[in-house]
Amino acid sequence: MKFKMVHENYNVVDLEKSLEFYEKALGLKEIRRKTDEEGSYIIVYIGNEQADFELELTWLKEKEGPYNLGDEEFHLAFEADDFEAAHKLHEEMGCICFENHDMGIYFINDPDGYWLEILPAK
Repeated sequence: MKFKMVHENYNVVDLEKSLEFYEKALGLKEIRRKTDEEGSYIIVYIGNEQADFELELTWLKEKEGPYNLGDEEFHLAFEADDFEAAHKLHEEMGCICFENHDMGIYFINDPDGYWLEILPAK
């Protein structure tokens, strides 16, 4: 039996703000969208040509306030083909939340506080 990872879900408070962030910061674009007939939720899958893996952004109409992300001990990692240019962009966006110079990586956070690891190309 084999399993293939296909997507990870992040719940978001402001879907449009999140879509704009992910496109600008990581080049992820909307692939498809599911909307509840009553309008209680919208699910948007985003990704790019570099991988089949998708990020699922879920907006819930009834959700009030920010999501509790616990101790932020989880993250999604992205490999940057131009690490220095990526760092410059994220610095300009003001979204770098942690840098580990010894490991040569850094983290950005999205509008909802999810951490995203940025790695140099191998």
